[in-house]
Amino acid sequence: MLDHHQRGERQRLALMSRLLDPMHRRHIEELGAAQAGARTLEVGCGNGSMSAWLAGQVAPGGQALAVDLDLSLAGTEAPGLAYRQGDILAGPVQPGGFDLVTARAVLHHVGDAATAVANLVASARPGGAILLIEPDFLPVSVAEPADVRAFWAGWLAWSREQGIDYFIGRKLPGMLAGRGLAGVTATAETVLYRGGSPWAGYWRETVIELRGRLLASGHLDDRLIGAFLNQCQEPKWWTQTIAFTAVAGHSPGPASR
Repeated sequence: MLDHHQRGERQRLALMSRLLDPMHRRHIEELGAAQAGARTLEVGCGNGSMSAWLAGQVAPGGQALAVDLDLSLAGTEAPGLAYRQGDILAGPVQPGGFDLVTARAVLHHVGDAATAVANLVASARPGGAILLIEPDFLPVSVAEPADVRAFWAGWLAWSREQGIDYFIGRKLPGMLAGRGLAGVTATAETVLYRGGSPWAGYWRETVIELRGRLLASGHLDDRLIGAFLNQCQEPKWWTQTIAFTAVAGHSPGPASR
């Protein structure tokens, strides 16, 4: 949906890393799967910030592989970090090759999430850990005031036409359990933020990048988009962001090390 070559995309990805990397790192630390000597895989690496951190966690002797359809913004470098261009729908990155496989904010954009999940799981070694983090839009869909709620309704109507599933987070536990993963756990967390905050800035940048496409869809007009952008600059306005759902489990096989 957001091509890496669009104006402002580097800045938007950097802000996304700032907002979501701490949560992502915390879940990986809880899994205990990124130990010295381990091999990790991140699919949909974006600017590479998470994979660079993983490379530091698995040193010495480990390797972090970062995969994306488009590596043009993956500028973060670190010892033990390698990048590879690839499509997770095409097959496993390396069957049974990784101690940890993770993806964040990827599956809601792909055309066949079930195939992507199957290929992610197949990329983990027996007993390896899988961690997927995806959105559930529910908190945002009931936002106030009325103009903001109407904006999000239009956004969701547009996204459905694009094949985007903003409610995939709640489906992932069943998808992983259905692939035979052991010990599947799932949590969802959201953030309350105010106008002028980094989260508000993230949404402003995203909407500004997509404004032309949103208008062309017919689901939103200038008034509603303007009302939302204005609220994002209003410090007295508090609202809630997406519920990010983190789902983890272990590939069938021996217990992870």
